[in-house]
Amino acid sequence: MQLTAQIIANQIGGSVEGNPDVTVHDFSKIESAVPGTITFLANPKYEHHIYSTGASVVLVRRDFVPEHPVQATLIRVDDPYSSLAQLLSLAATFLKPKYEGVEEGSHIAEGVEIPEGCYVGAMAYIAKGVRLGRNVKIYPHAYIGDNVTIGDDTVIYPGARIYYGCRIGSRCVIHAGAVIGSDGFGFAPDARGVYHKIEQLGIVLIEDDVEIGANATIDRSTMGQTVLRRGVKIDNLVQIAHNVVVGEHTAMAAQVGVAGSTQIGKHCVFGGQVGIAGHITIGDGVQLGAQSGVPNSVEAGSRMLGTPAIPAGAFARTFAYTKRLASLFERVDALEKELAKYKSE
Repeated sequence: MQLTAQIIANQIGGSVEGNPDVTVHDFSKIESAVPGTITFLANPKYEHHIYSTGASVVLVRRDFVPEHPVQATLIRVDDPYSSLAQLLSLAATFLKPKYEGVEEGSHIAEGVEIPEGCYVGAMAYIAKGVRLGRNVKIYPHAYIGDNVTIGDDTVIYPGARIYYGCRIGSRCVIHAGAVIGSDGFGFAPDARGVYHKIEQLGIVLIEDDVEIGANATIDRSTMGQTVLRRGVKIDNLVQIAHNVVVGEHTAMAAQVGVAGSTQIGKHCVFGGQVGIAGHITIGDGVQLGAQSGVPNSVEAGSRMLGTPAIPAGAFARTFAYTKRLASLFERVDALEKELAKYKSE
């Protein structure tokens, strides 16, 4: 499929600067692009690549002012990254495989209805009482437990496991190997120090437009619900413990771990390997840098780094001081030697 720069600009509300009839058939990174592809410039540190890129079309901000001549045709937009996302979504409708129907070797319990447009892959297992929306795609080797509900247009990729009673909204994506509704980590020690399991009788509720990465785990609640609100985005290998509530449109990078009963606000962003203690509250709009350790509640709008996490500005100053410690010790050592000379005289 080939599209002209002008057609692309019309799709994303951009304006063309250069040849509107140049065509592209693929996407590329700006530093390794070849003719016939479209790329984007969103991060200023990559600007030097735009002057040598082989791409035929580059998405740039409307206020971008080149310092040197640019050979590529430019499409000026408000936000190149979000415009690229629009184009990738459009391309996906043409490029991704499309499946419908029930493949041989799958198991569908008696009484389960398979609505219009659904797909059930080979070796997938759909248990009793499952309710599927329209156009749900369940790939091979996925497991859908008893009385699970899955909304319209949701995709369950190969090997994902959804335990009994959990509820998945519409337009969700659950990637390969993810486990939804496994038991929360609950054990009570007796007087001898022997641990006894606390049964986890709640469910996981995932609202609409949530995406869960490969091998992520979302534990069912002890009672009530573990909840991922609308628009939450979870990367690969993330652990959400029992009774956690994650607010709307919060995003978590790989290997984030959230302990039990913590309440997380909306529009938060957590970097990779962030660890969050249990029974605390994270306010709306909080940003946590990679590998932050959060033992206490965090106020809305905070930007935190470090372990234990502290405000980002304080962390930056502390880090700058830490880098100077070696030279500071050398200076102190030199001063002590000078003082020793005076004392010996």
